[in-house]
Amino acid sequence: MYDIAIISGDGIGKEVMEASEYLLDKLDINFSFKYGEAGFECFKKNGTTLPEETIKIAKSSHATLFGASTSTPGQSSPIINLRKELEVYANLRPIKSYKGVNSIKNDIDFIIVRENTEGLYSQNEYIDDDKVIAERVITQKASEKISDIAFKLAKNRDKQKKVTCVHKSNVLKKTDGVFKESFYNVAKKYPQITTEDFYVDAMAMYLVLNPQNFDVIVSSNLFGDILSDESAGLVGGLGLAPSGNIGNKHGLFEPVHGSAPDIAGKNIANPVSMILSTAMMLNYLGESETALKINKAVEKVISECKILTPDLGGNAKTMEMTKAIVNELI
Repeated sequence: MYDIAIISGDGIGKEVMEASEYLLDKLDINFSFKYGEAGFECFKKNGTTLPEETIKIAKSSHATLFGASTSTPGQSSPIINLRKELEVYANLRPIKSYKGVNSIKNDIDFIIVRENTEGLYSQNEYIDDDKVIAERVITQKASEKISDIAFKLAKNRDKQKKVTCVHKSNVLKKTDGVFKESFYNVAKKYPQITTEDFYVDAMAMYLVLNPQNFDVIVSSNLFGDILSDESAGLVGGLGLAPSGNIGNKHGLFEPVHGSAPDIAGKNIANPVSMILSTAMMLNYLGESETALKINKAVEKVISECKILTPDLGGNAKTMEMTKAIVNELI
């Protein structure tokens, strides 16, 4: 029995989470769901975007599924705060091209490993007279931890066995200097893995020109976030982009897309990102065979081009596509 924290959030978060729960209910695995609130609607109801009770639920569960949250004016991000509370320092974002979807290349398969605890996303901002200052903190310890995760992934992937470090040390000489130096320090422990590094602006171009050349990409928080959204655009959009946040004790899994209030309530949101995030959670829990079956089911439904949501060129509803994927598992 796995205790799973369900935090739907708001916007299309509720719709794609319904898809995830439907999928999990159909599996021959026992789950117990515990529900928590977060996001803009939660703020209007409770005066906070992330209640203590939600944090407790996530901390006491084997894993957490998060839907999406709408930005709340004047409030910090609930998902960033939840990542901090759970100490999930590694954000993993797989990028893969699918047959049947317009991709810039048809053989894209890499993963971005993003440091989750430092950098500008630490939200350390303050006003000093007429200046607004945001602190960018990069430590050797966190940089080495995230690099180690990247090398371990490359070692276990059946791909190029290559890790690419992304930084901007020519300008941010001290902070990104530490990140780059830490990367190469860790690389010494993995002599069988090919290494390279690029400035983030150059990397943004290389991802468009030659995305098939990359295997595992490791970067700091802000750069990793921007590059992962760019990368999702290479393979058909954020509706196909899952993510997992991993720490020493907890796992938090979420689609990369936001709450998309413009389509919320229309039941046309693409469920694939949430379903693939759920598969990542199952893999984290040790249910690797089931996770692989879900990935294959997603590939089959997309490649057949019969039941697709509007963002993929079809006219299917969220649950229609969900059921098509689940039917491939039964």
